[in-house]
Amino acid sequence: MANARMRAARAADVEKLVAGVVETTPFAATDTVTNINEEPAQTRTTMEQTMDQASKTVETFTKAAEDAAAFSRGNMEAFTQATQVYMAGVQDLSKQALSLLQGLTEHSLEGAKALGQVKSLKEAADIHTSYSRAAVEKSLAEGAKLQEQAVKLVEAAVAPLAARVTLAVETFGKPLAA
Repeated sequence: MANARMRAARAADVEKLVAGVVETTPFAATDTVTNINEEPAQTRTTMEQTMDQASKTVETFTKAAEDAAAFSRGNMEAFTQATQVYMAGVQDLSKQALSLLQGLTEHSLEGAKALGQVKSLKEAADIHTSYSRAAVEKSLAEGAKLQEQAVKLVEAAVAPLAARVTLAVETFGKPLAA
């Protein structure tokens, strides 16, 4: 029996709640329609302002996207230029290193021929010392030249990238125009 009373009380509460909603809903809808009918000019002005602001925002984002695309294109061009300079320089350095190795090989063959014609051990030691000293001196001198050229190559290859970094700092380091 207690359960039946509780169910009846709950049902009565639900009926009151539904009746309250049904009574207030027509007035709320009527008020909204009245506000819309009474204030069309204000509504139109608000909509126009919203559309103007949305148009300005879209224009700003479009310009920012175009600027970002142009900047990225410049980055790719700088990267391509740096790669081309680097590859050309490495090719040149490789040719010079190969030339050095060929010269040292020829020098070694000359030394071997000279050693094959020696008549005494002292003469062999002198020839060996002479050719070895010349080979080491040539290697050190040419190695220093190759090292200098490698440093110049790195500087030349990095230059386009450094210019883009400088441009990025100048471009993005300043505040956006309001």
